Amino acid sequence: MVKAWEGVLAHRSAKPLDWRKRMSDNVAYALLVYTALQIFVTLGTMHGKGGSMLPYKALIILVVAIIPACRRFEKRWARLSDAQAADPQFKSFYRRDQLWLWLLALGLPFAVSGLFLGLGKLFA
Repeated sequence: MVKAWEGVLAHRSAKPLDWRKRMSDNVAYALLVYTALQIFVTLGTMHGKGGSMLPYKALIILVVAIIPACRRFEKRWARLSDAQAADPQFKSFYRRDQLWLWLLALGLPFAVSGLFLGLGKLFA
């Protein structure tokens, strides 16, 4: 039994480090989470009284804002050479970009929808 676990653990640790793939995976997951939040928050905004166009404008702005940001993160890491992609010294830069990516993905739907809700109440 111990040998079987050692084999599994050795196989998992033998997986090569590739910052490009890790960032690409993070972008994909962040976009999924972002999309789910965007739909949830926008639908919650649309349940208000009246037929305001503000939720739709918020939806458009959210889509326009996140795609270039995600592409910028992914392009930065795609430019790495094979040697750089496996270099553990890039970990701090990777963590910084990962943090910013997830802050955008989790915060942007709430921030923009809140802004539009506030503007709607201000001008209504």
